[in-house]
Amino acid sequence: MHGFAYKNGSLHCEDVDLSALVQEHGTPLYVYSAGTILDHYTRLDQALEGVEHEVAYAVKANSNLSVLRLLAEHGASFDIVSGGELFRVIKAGGDPAHCTFAGVGKTREEIEYALKQGIYSFNVESAEELRYLDKVAGELGMVAPAAVRVNPNVDAKTHKYISTGKSENKFGVDFEAISDLYARAAEELPNVKLRGLQMHIGSQLTSIKPFVEAVEKVTPLVKQLKADHGIEFWSIGGGIGIVYQDSLESGSVDWWDSKSEQDRPLTLAQYGDALLPKLKDLGLKILLEPGRAIVGNAGVLLTECLYEKKGSAKTFKIVDAGMNDLIRPALYEGHHEIVPVKEPGSERVKVDVVGPICESGDFFCQDRELPDFQPGEVIALMSAGAYGFVMASNYNSRPFPAEILVEGAEAKVVRKRQTLDDLIAGEA
Repeated sequence: MHGFAYKNGSLHCEDVDLSALVQEHGTPLYVYSAGTILDHYTRLDQALEGVEHEVAYAVKANSNLSVLRLLAEHGASFDIVSGGELFRVIKAGGDPAHCTFAGVGKTREEIEYALKQGIYSFNVESAEELRYLDKVAGELGMVAPAAVRVNPNVDAKTHKYISTGKSENKFGVDFEAISDLYARAAEELPNVKLRGLQMHIGSQLTSIKPFVEAVEKVTPLVKQLKADHGIEFWSIGGGIGIVYQDSLESGSVDWWDSKSEQDRPLTLAQYGDALLPKLKDLGLKILLEPGRAIVGNAGVLLTECLYEKKGSAKTFKIVDAGMNDLIRPALYEGHHEIVPVKEPGSERVKVDVVGPICESGDFFCQDRELPDFQPGEVIALMSAGAYGFVMASNYNSRPFPAEILVEGAEAKVVRKRQTLDDLIAGEA
């Protein structure tokens, strides 16, 4: 569920009218619900009660300092994929000793920085990286904590761009090679301490079956590594999907109650109920690395309709946000529900909602039945809290939008809108 709903004819985030935010801050504008973020984090944390665990928020989903600070203040750990993300976590009050560092291409500078900050573990993606980690740590006179990422060759049945657990993906080490790699590392790499095992099979998974399949397949390997090498944790990754198709309605308990068990999307409680019995007797700390599941439905992108263009084949609603602000629809046809900020009537029209970028791929939907909003009216692109602003760019020399964090009736600017002078800062 989430904190967005119509109240008195206008879309609200918690107790704040989004139309009032637009009047004050303009568009495009990202707005996040702090209550939703904390609710999702807490629900996932509670879903694993009964086993030692940490919820390590995947910073790449939304790296705004205020979002990170909110989670750090409530006990979250963090999953990072760059030195820059570690820097952000530290600035937000997060503890490097509760951070794991993933990614297939860590540089020397990033490794040295993370080691000196006291990172909990490097999630290593290859034998070559493990040897390089040993070399860098040795030159610093340190021992690097690490966990190898196992590729269990499980089909997550998600979009090919966000599938990571099959043998043809660039991530991880083949399942069959893990035991030998740990044995060789124990003998040959004195400056590495393999303290765990990691896996992640993909993102936006809406069925529990791939999670269960992966855990069941990897469990015997985990037991063996614990017996042979004394590993202390198993990171089972993230990937829990969110509701995109009916995002606004999914904020209501009634919407969830109206769904049959077969049609209801995967919930955090179901995730815990299915996996907890398979994890609780391993005697290992379990790490989770959710990103989208915590922040995805906690954010919207607000954009104003500029023009309506009626052609012989299509009707276009042209808005002031573009693929540079939210790239998911252009990148892999990601679906975002589109709703007017002013509560609409029943009339619907088939339209393309497109942005101002000089690319044919600059669209938010195509041939979709939507309320007939008009130029000057504002719409909300739902489920934009994850992989929204973090993937934004200055393409076409367009400044970044502002970001707002709402807590109850209070709305705080957590990133100022970029100015034209900001746009060229640092250039000669």
